[in-house]
Amino acid sequence: MSTSPGVPSSSKTSSALEHFKPYIPASQSPAEMTFRALVLGSVLGIVFGAASVYLGLRVGLTTSASIPIAVMAITILKKLQGNTALENNIVQTVGSAGESIAAAVVFTIPALIFLGFPLKMSITLLIALTGGVLGVLMMIPLRRYLIVKEHGNLRFPEGTACAEIIKAGEVGGTSAAKIFKGIGIGALWKGLPTLLGFWKPTVAQDIGFYRGASVGMDVAPELMGVGYIIGWQTSLIMVGGGLMASLIISPIIAFIGKISTQAIYPGTVPISEMSTYDIWRFYIKYMGAGAVATGGIVGLIRAFPAIWDSIRASIKQLAGERLSNDHTATIERTERDTPITIVGLGTIALIVFIWLVPTFRVNILGAALIVIFGFLFSVVSARITGIVGSSSSPLSGMTIAVLMGTCLIFLAVGWKGQEYTYLALVIGATVCIAISNAGTTAQDLKTGHLLGSTPKAQQFALLIGVVTSAAVVGITMLLLNESQSKEIALQKPFTPPTISLQRAEEMQGKDGKTYLLAKVVGEQGIEPGNYLVDPQTKQAVLRRVDGIGGRELAAPQSNLMAVLIGGLLEQKLPWDLIMIGASIAIFMELIGFHSLTFAVGFYLPLSSTFPIFIGGLVRKIADRRYKREPDSTEESEGTLFSSGLIAGGALLGMLGAFLNFIPNFIDDTTGLPLGMAVGYNYLRFLWDWDVVAVMMFTILGYLLFRGAAENKTSKA
Repeated sequence: MSTSPGVPSSSKTSSALEHFKPYIPASQSPAEMTFRALVLGSVLGIVFGAASVYLGLRVGLTTSASIPIAVMAITILKKLQGNTALENNIVQTVGSAGESIAAAVVFTIPALIFLGFPLKMSITLLIALTGGVLGVLMMIPLRRYLIVKEHGNLRFPEGTACAEIIKAGEVGGTSAAKIFKGIGIGALWKGLPTLLGFWKPTVAQDIGFYRGASVGMDVAPELMGVGYIIGWQTSLIMVGGGLMASLIISPIIAFIGKISTQAIYPGTVPISEMSTYDIWRFYIKYMGAGAVATGGIVGLIRAFPAIWDSIRASIKQLAGERLSNDHTATIERTERDTPITIVGLGTIALIVFIWLVPTFRVNILGAALIVIFGFLFSVVSARITGIVGSSSSPLSGMTIAVLMGTCLIFLAVGWKGQEYTYLALVIGATVCIAISNAGTTAQDLKTGHLLGSTPKAQQFALLIGVVTSAAVVGITMLLLNESQSKEIALQKPFTPPTISLQRAEEMQGKDGKTYLLAKVVGEQGIEPGNYLVDPQTKQAVLRRVDGIGGRELAAPQSNLMAVLIGGLLEQKLPWDLIMIGASIAIFMELIGFHSLTFAVGFYLPLSSTFPIFIGGLVRKIADRRYKREPDSTEESEGTLFSSGLIAGGALLGMLGAFLNFIPNFIDDTTGLPLGMAVGYNYLRFLWDWDVVAVMMFTILGYLLFRGAAENKTSKA
């Protein structure tokens, strides 16, 4: 990552501004913020936001939705007729807020589960709304500097690309057909195995002669699409982490533990009796959390020069701004921002709202920290996004900085222990959403600046996107969690430690009874996790296994946040395993690799990282075949097709998960969902052959390769 260029000289800035002309001049006022644009943008934002929730929980990655939404907006509005470039821009502006909020929500809020708190719709919705609105408000006073005066220095890659696509749509031709085709193929390839059982949705095999080792692959179109978008190099590093965990670390644990007769904490049975999945769940997962945390901290250190330059340059510029005394001058349409009085009053209202609403449980210090950190890192996020783009912006690193700063302030005033972990996470999650949305807002305002949009209209559209997406993002995450959560009866109930009972919260179990949810860590013979406690006897009778944090919805980024908060405030973790993971991350840095990507691959099951690697391999072959620069961010054909695969696969994946809420959905004989059980019973020969699933995934890879070819009939 390059560092910020700092504040440009006045002559350079003036020269850049003098030669800049928006696509649509300020003297013209075509249709812009129409009702249909707001509705269509909200719908597309909800769709891509929900897909991002699913993707972020599965592999800890999301992809920018601005370009796909812009392309789809052009196609849909053209069929409705009378559309304009500025109206198309409003659609992508509203829609992009959904993906932005979804990414930040799944990176932080599920940490509540790992910290031992119930995941509730009320707090999820409030954090998403306040963080999203704060991000927009913080960017309004920065627009003139970051977007206008820094026009020649901050290129905002995705924002510039969106503007070019919308301009191309005006003169005819888009690549929307590739997105819709990708959605159809992604939905088909996801639905046939997961809903109808035509082939195995996951192939996995323990290596018999190599105890503890296993290989596997999810036949998941959304993961192949992610691999193509992030490129060959990144996907290779990620699968390298998975291969180390599955083929090196797991066999070492199995070899050393084969003669063990006692359980080694945090395991609850001897290693000799564990499956490869148990080894991952009890040991490798904690190593992965340590590696991810270390990789995130190293990424923050690497980004610090850019962060510092961004803060210094922005403060210098803002300090030099002088309000004009000429109140009679007419402000051009392309320079009309939301009044600064509204920004100020809105910020004060947010502080009071966060402080007074009981669900937040935030005192006045916490509310102030949210706004201070929110503004500080919104500047950083917007500026870094202008240099490297939204997809490469170090959101995790900035959130780590916020959490560490918050926890250190807490420790300085004597706030430590489990009771303060909730407060620290609320602050970190709200700021994370704010800085994520600030970066997206900056990208959108750059697109509008190039097209000649009205800033005030875009800022209002972003707020609409925040409001419409926040609820759906929260509901989607909660439903995905509940669809795969389990409550397992304990053969031997036990009394949790006093400190666990003191901060336990009421929660309704799946049986309809009210329990106390208690987090138990560090008790020999007791698996670390969340337990449901009988309020009368004070004994844990059920182990609560949430869907988030399991094999299918691993949520590595949220686990990272929980490890940091718990490590600083609770100091009750299996530190030996955490430090092994941290050492692996440091080793990867020493040999020249970015450890966070490797660490995420190490944390995730190999079945999740291998299809990402296949997508990256398809990208490498396509780049060579079509004579493109390897892993170039300018590539659009395969990226649009992959965006469709991600949306189609993720939406069908969510549908499959939500079907678990239907009574008697699971077949008693096979233990499979009803649709999959039908396929299993009548197409048993396809299930018995793993090669069938591999062959279908190979065909999907070929379709992606063909979809990456240049579209000779249209220009985008």
